Amino acid sequence: MVRRSPAPDLARSIYLLWGHHPAPGRSGLTVSAIVAAGIEIADADGLDAVSMRKVAEHLGVGAMSLYGHVPGKDELTTLMVDSVLGELYEDGVGTAARVGDWRSAMKFVAERNWSLYERHPWLLDIRSSRPHLGPNISRKYETELRPLDGIGLSDVEMDAALTLVLGHVASAARAHRSTSRARADSGMSDAEWWSVVAPVLEQVMTDDDLAVSARVGAAVGAHFNAADDPEHTLAFGLDTILDGIEARITTNRS
Repeated sequence: MVRRSPAPDLARSIYLLWGHHPAPGRSGLTVSAIVAAGIEIADADGLDAVSMRKVAEHLGVGAMSLYGHVPGKDELTTLMVDSVLGELYEDGVGTAARVGDWRSAMKFVAERNWSLYERHPWLLDIRSSRPHLGPNISRKYETELRPLDGIGLSDVEMDAALTLVLGHVASAARAHRSTSRARADSGMSDAEWWSVVAPVLEQVMTDDDLAVSARVGAAVGAHFNAADDPEHTLAFGLDTILDGIEARITTNRS
């Protein structure tokens, strides 16, 4: 069987991302309207709830009418991602670099990305090993790199440092979402859950082989009134990452 090259579809997706859209149909349907509808559905019910049929119903049109504008859900998802990334830095690509020194700027970047995940948690379900090179993700990359430029890192190190920061934010945001879902599903706050779990653990975790984990777990539980705190993990991990980047800069200069 001869496989069809994905290149034409990939090229079409890039053109769509950069605003090369078909003319509106008789109903006035546009790519922008389709993308906005997809985002509304994903914000309300998650990414799995988004389908071409659901989007068509949301817009009050036939499902087939969407395909003349957006080829399918994969392309729609890519457009949705690029659209919401435009919310990050509305003051231009120099936004992060104007915050202060590079550490302050990276914390600013982390806070902006964390807030975006809170508004659009379905972004955490996007899995792709290759970036979708639309206009907003390109501006995001430029904005977040600029504070790292000229501080003593190579270009490859700049990319790796930014990837490390953003990966940590995404990981902490997923933990935060899981914690929120656990509260909702159980009907118990973290404090209520810990008040039940902690006394039982004190009774059952008596094995000397578990002495360190019992001590540390109890300290964490007493401090946060919960098994963990994703926001503390975010802050602690970010400081640690930035310390590591600073150490790399110092090594590069020596």
